[in-house]
Amino acid sequence: MLLTTAAAGALALNFGFTGLALADPAHQHVAELGSHDAPVDIIRQATDLPTVIDDREPETVRVSLETVEVIGKLADNTSYHYWTFNRKVPGPLVRVRVGDTVEVLLKNHEDSMAMHNVDFHAVTGLHGGGHATLAAPGEKKGFTFKALKPGLYVYHCAVGPAAQHIANGMYGMILVEPEGGLPPVDHEFYVMQGELYTEEAFGTAGQLTESYDKLMDERPEYYVFNGAAEGLTGDNAMKAMVGETVRIYFGVGGPNKTSSFHVIGEIFDRVYDLGSLTGTVLPDVQTISVPPGGAAVVDFKVEVPGEYLLVDHALSRVGRGLVAKLIVDGPEQRDIYREGVDQMLGQLTQ
Repeated sequence: MLLTTAAAGALALNFGFTGLALADPAHQHVAELGSHDAPVDIIRQATDLPTVIDDREPETVRVSLETVEVIGKLADNTSYHYWTFNRKVPGPLVRVRVGDTVEVLLKNHEDSMAMHNVDFHAVTGLHGGGHATLAAPGEKKGFTFKALKPGLYVYHCAVGPAAQHIANGMYGMILVEPEGGLPPVDHEFYVMQGELYTEEAFGTAGQLTESYDKLMDERPEYYVFNGAAEGLTGDNAMKAMVGETVRIYFGVGGPNKTSSFHVIGEIFDRVYDLGSLTGTVLPDVQTISVPPGGAAVVDFKVEVPGEYLLVDHALSRVGRGLVAKLIVDGPEQRDIYREGVDQMLGQLTQ
């Protein structure tokens, strides 16, 4: 269904689209929902997250989500029909504090081919809000909940088969800050891992099609950080300076595979395991296990310059697109790390 000029204009005002003449609704439609020749950039930047909540009393927070199906860029010369929250993968990081009242408003875009909803793992209530937000294309639904427990929680579409909706990109996280918040850091990043199941083999050019059989057999062709193969590299890489502290809010949309999350060349100073912000913090951890539908928070200080790779230590997945980069600039720290040795400690036997 093509948007009318008036509808295109309304969407442009609501969502900030610019640059195309509203007199051409077909072109506006393509710009919004994408095509293989002009795919949508679905990658959620790791820096795209709300700022720290000030020390405030509980209040009412409104969260607006739109479920939109788009043709997005999966890799160079490769596109995919993503199902998204707010046109990005993952959906937006929702940030509230414990005790807040949260009003969730969900709209299913009128051009969707499927019903959608949202299930928040942070919700104490029927289906995590999934029943209340079950929306056909063009419908709006909502619910209200109180954030009772601090933590980092996943949300996702739960329309059956839920695995299909999640695999196509419908997942995100909500951070419920404890009273007083978390210790301050210099940089916060938002990273989620997922899987895509395509009929075509990894690396095939063109617009790929989903494979329901591979999904049911748990045989993904692609593993992704923030929606796309090697999505958080190049211009999308994370950045920090020597001596700064980094916090990663990490989650696994899945729908099926557990992540062994690891940053090559770093040690996590603090791990908030399984997304618990009030439990025992784990110090000095090399790799964490995060299940699908789970999350964790990791803090570390970057002390040596260079390019650091974020991976799942099931390392075959790197070859299927699962790698991100943290680029650290600054002076060398030769007392901590340097290549080579000052003198030979012995001679090799000829």
